[in-house]
Amino acid sequence: MLYAYTTYTVMAKKILVIEDDKDIRDSIVYVLEEENYEVISSEDSKILKSINEIKPDMVLLDNWLTEWKSDANGEQLSRHLKSDPATSHIPVIIISAVSNIKDIAKAGLADAYLKKPFDLSALTDIVKKHLK
Repeated sequence: MLYAYTTYTVMAKKILVIEDDKDIRDSIVYVLEEENYEVISSEDSKILKSINEIKPDMVLLDNWLTEWKSDANGEQLSRHLKSDPATSHIPVIIISAVSNIKDIAKAGLADAYLKKPFDLSALTDIVKKHLK
């Protein structure tokens, strides 16, 4: 008797990390890759111009990017992503050290926020919660 086995390849969830601080960005990428996520990272928001090609399952977004004076901040970028029908389904988590991060995340229509400095387990917990 012959048995047929089907092998399923589970695609890793793809997370786009936008963080201008290299050390923080590298730490986030390392931790998420250890959790078997596919991670694409950028030091600035220009990568969002390619979001339809990247097709991330989640965006982790620093609120204050160094290029913010000539570009939008995390709150504005998040609001844009959540208001666009093509990207509104993508969970957005804003990361920031500012004391009013909860208000910024709410104004930006973000799904969640993570206050810096954060514990790495808090990072993985919030990612798992919003990637189902």
